[in-house]
Amino acid sequence: MNKPIRPFTVSHADVWRIALPASIALITEPLVGITDITVIGRLGETGLLGGVVVGSVAFEALLSVFFFLRLSTAGLVAQAEGAEDAPASAAHAMRAFILAVLFGVACIALTVPLRSAGVTLFSVDGAVRAPFEAYFGIRMLSTPFVFLNFALLGWLYGRGAARTSLVLTVVANLGNVGLSVALVYGAGMGVEGVAYGTLGAQIVASLTGLALVWYHFKGWRAFARIVPFDLLVARDALKALYSLSAGLTIRSVLLMAVFAYFTAAGSRAGDAVLAANAVLLNFMMVTAFFLDGMATASERLCGKAVGARYRPAYRQAVAKAMAGGFVLAGGLSLLFLLAGGWLVDLMTTAPDVRATAREFLVLAAIAPVTGVAAFVFDGVAAGATMGREIRNGMLICSAAFFALTFPLQALWGVHGLWVALNLFFVLRGVVFYWLLKRREPDLFPSDPGARTAGATA
Repeated sequence: MNKPIRPFTVSHADVWRIALPASIALITEPLVGITDITVIGRLGETGLLGGVVVGSVAFEALLSVFFFLRLSTAGLVAQAEGAEDAPASAAHAMRAFILAVLFGVACIALTVPLRSAGVTLFSVDGAVRAPFEAYFGIRMLSTPFVFLNFALLGWLYGRGAARTSLVLTVVANLGNVGLSVALVYGAGMGVEGVAYGTLGAQIVASLTGLALVWYHFKGWRAFARIVPFDLLVARDALKALYSLSAGLTIRSVLLMAVFAYFTAAGSRAGDAVLAANAVLLNFMMVTAFFLDGMATASERLCGKAVGARYRPAYRQAVAKAMAGGFVLAGGLSLLFLLAGGWLVDLMTTAPDVRATAREFLVLAAIAPVTGVAAFVFDGVAAGATMGREIRNGMLICSAAFFALTFPLQALWGVHGLWVALNLFFVLRGVVFYWLLKRREPDLFPSDPGARTAGATA
C-alpha cells in the first residue's frame, strides 16, 4: 500500500531560512583550531606551536571521516519529517546518538595507534613531538562528544531547526575560546590547557544538545517509548543508514585525496607556488562555508519532499537552492576578482608569493561558480539518501580529475592544475545531476508521470 502524498511548497525564504544560519555556523567551526593555535602561538615557543598546529590538522582529518554522522542523520530525519513519521524520525536520531558514542569510545581505545600513525604521517619529531602527542591524546578524549554533536546537528538540520543548530555551534566555539584562554593563561597549563579547553567546550555543547532533545521529546522515557527496540533495529532503516554513511565516507576520503594531490603537486613546483596555492585555497574555504549552507538547505528540503512523496516540492527545492547558490557564488567570485589582490597582500608579505598568487587568481576566483552545482547536488543526494549515487559519482569524478590533471599540467604547468580542479567541480555538478535525474522516478513512485518524466529528462 502506497503511503500518502503530502503536498507543500518551497519558497526562496524557506531556503535562505536554513542556508544563512547554517553558513554562519560553518564559518565559526574553524575557530576551534584557530583559537588553539593562537593561544599557544602567543606563548612564543615554536615547538609548542608546531605540536598544536600538526595535532589540530591530524585531529580534523580524523573527524572528517566521521562527518557522515551529521549528513546521514539530517537526510534520514528530513525524510521522516516529510512523511510525518515521528517514530521513524526519533529512531534515526537515537541510532545516530548511539553510533556517535560507540565510534567515539572506539577512537579513544585506538588513541595510541592513531597517535603513532599521526607521528609517522606528518613526520613529527624533535621539539614538536611531545606537544603533539599531549594535544592529540587529550583531543581524542573528546571524540564521543564531537561525534554526538555531529549527530545532534544532523537531527536539528533534518528538522529544519537551523537557528537552534547555530546556537549549539556558537556554544561550542565560544566555550572553547573562554576555556582555552582561562586554562592556558589563568592556570598555566600550556598545550594541555587548550586541549582540555576544547574537550570541555564539546562536553558543554553535547549537554546543551541533549537538553534540547529532552525538551523536544518531553523527557527520556517518552523518547524511549516512541522508539521500540524492533523499530530501532529495523533492517531497512539500518540498511539505508549504512548505504548513505558508506557513500558519504567514500566521498570525504576521495575529496581529501584530490586536495592532497593538488597540494602535493603545488609543492613540487616550488615553495612560492606551494604558499600561493595555500593562500588561494583559503578563498575556497570561505566559499565552502557559504555553499555548504545552501547544501544544508537542499538536503533538508529535498529530504522532506522525498519523505512527503511530493515531486513538485523536490524540484522547487533544487531550483531555489541552485538559484541561491549562484547568487552566493557569483558574489564571491566577483569579490575575489575585484579584491583578490588586496586579500592576497593581506595574507602574505612575501613578494614572490604575492606575484605567484596573482598568476592563478582568476582560476581561483571562478571556483565558486564552477563548484556551486556540486555543493547543491551533494545536499540533494544526501537528503534523498542516495548513498550509492554519492559513492559512484565521486569515484567517477575523482578518477576524471586524476586523468585530466596529468596532461593539463604537462600542457600548462600549475595553471593546468587549477584548470583540472575547476573541471573537477564542474564534472561533479554534471555527473550528480545525471545520477539524480535517473533516480527521480524511483524517489516518487506514486507520481503517475514520474517515470515518464524521469525517463525523458
